[in-house]
Amino acid sequence: MTDLERRYARWTALFYPADYRRERGSELVDTYLSLAAPDRKRPSAADVADLAVGGLRQHLRIAQGLGPGFRLAGLLALATLAAFATGWAIFEAVVPWAPWFPQRGPFLSALGVPVWAAWLLAVVVHVVAPGRWFRWAVGLAVLVTAGVVPAAMLPGMHRPPLFVLLPQLVLGIVALGATGRQPRWVRLIPLAAAAASVPVAASTAPRFVFSGDYYYEAAATALPAAAVTLLIGGALLALGLAARHDHRGVWALLILLTPIGMLALNPLGAMLDDTNPGRPITPAWSPMVAASVLVLMVGLLSMPLAIAARGRLPSSGRPAHTDTGRCPTCGAPSGTA
Repeated sequence: MTDLERRYARWTALFYPADYRRERGSELVDTYLSLAAPDRKRPSAADVADLAVGGLRQHLRIAQGLGPGFRLAGLLALATLAAFATGWAIFEAVVPWAPWFPQRGPFLSALGVPVWAAWLLAVVVHVVAPGRWFRWAVGLAVLVTAGVVPAAMLPGMHRPPLFVLLPQLVLGIVALGATGRQPRWVRLIPLAAAAASVPVAASTAPRFVFSGDYYYEAAATALPAAAVTLLIGGALLALGLAARHDHRGVWALLILLTPIGMLALNPLGAMLDDTNPGRPITPAWSPMVAASVLVLMVGLLSMPLAIAARGRLPSSGRPAHTDTGRCPTCGAPSGTA
């Protein structure tokens, strides 16, 4: 075996699933060797990139249920968004009318209401137009949510806290997976979650008004509770579907790990905050940032690690490779002898 062949074999072992390498690894390496210049000693950067793309394609091909898992995660994320948008909108309307609130007005914050209205609009659009219009509605809501942060620098403009807006942003990105044709009763689930949150928010909002902490104590209670609910519900759903050899619930739970972690920023930040005894309602800025970075890293790494681990497991009945412009047997660039 030449040095060039050995190096191609190493890149193939790095990028491609084990079953695929056993069946077609030699053919794949031979194809790239036939394309290489006679004097080449190392694979070109273009060949390495092509191997990486081909390997990713094969990993995604054997990740059974990944696509439906994205759609299921999107639906759960949208239902959570709908419940919070409704609850925070009620909160915005109730708090300013407390007798001791410093400034009377229709809403608690000038920038909070557009955020929650944008997400409720996306929930309604999901029912009537779950395709392109829904994607546009979610994109608009994401832009509005992110835009209130710099807008709050203007005089007299108030916004919800960052640890309230950040989970909303992450859940919104995941909610994009809810696009596509679905039965109407499925599309009504987020709207039903919004309706169910109305009596809960209306009955609990006065308690937080009386406490005097407004958004902070309410979020410190509601967000971790939603994180636990989403985690337990997602795990039970994954187990139930896995019992029927349906893997979409497992993928959905992995996708939801980042939103769940963002919802739990308060307790995670409190665990990292050693500046004050006990666990404050809102931890200091630095442990909250550290917790959000940790959650983001775990969430971003969990999916590729799970896909790579799935590629190392034996499988059968894998569909044939039919990608346009690639060899139907080995996945290498077509047009070779």
